[in-house]
Amino acid sequence: MPFIAPPLRLVLFDFDGVLARYSRHARVLHLAAALDRRYASVEAALFGSGLETRYDSGQVDTAGYLAELGERLSGTVDAATWSAARLAATRPEPRALSLLQAVSQGTDVAVLTNNGALMEAIVNQLAVPAAPALRGRILCSGTLGTRKPDPAAYRLALERLGADAAQTLFVDDLFVNVRGARAAGLHADSARDSRSLARLLKRYRLL
Repeated sequence: MPFIAPPLRLVLFDFDGVLARYSRHARVLHLAAALDRRYASVEAALFGSGLETRYDSGQVDTAGYLAELGERLSGTVDAATWSAARLAATRPEPRALSLLQAVSQGTDVAVLTNNGALMEAIVNQLAVPAAPALRGRILCSGTLGTRKPDPAAYRLALERLGADAAQTLFVDDLFVNVRGARAAGLHADSARDSRSLARLLKRYRLL
């Protein structure tokens, strides 16, 4: 059967992998240099300990997250140091952001990212020229209390946005997150670059 695009009122975008490219290696490298610590120590403190996942899941707040990271690295990690490392590791995709801006002319747009609350400011800083369309519409999993692909993450996001699952398209680079969105009743598909994103948006008659 031919595909019939559903009526949509919201497109919910992942950030890392769709609207930007993120390098975990570059982030750890930058933070290690800033704190004068070994790369392996920073990698273990952030990821090996499970701290990053707990922050992304809302199990620890920003103050507790930064304090624990500092304790694990025998130093002090403030929001500015964290943000500088995240910015150094994240490259916005201008074409993808232009596509989001084009979609926003006729349909609501928002971002749902598996990150703690500190990431909202990073997205706002990097999402030019699409930032006006996303103002107040950047949702971090840490503030929702659960991460993708948990179906609850999408339901909570839609509740915050006042949107309906049946009228929402979710786009992510990871198919496991697409499956989670579908389980929550959203239309969902994957895109890994601006070309595939453009094809997907055209298929849903959003461009």
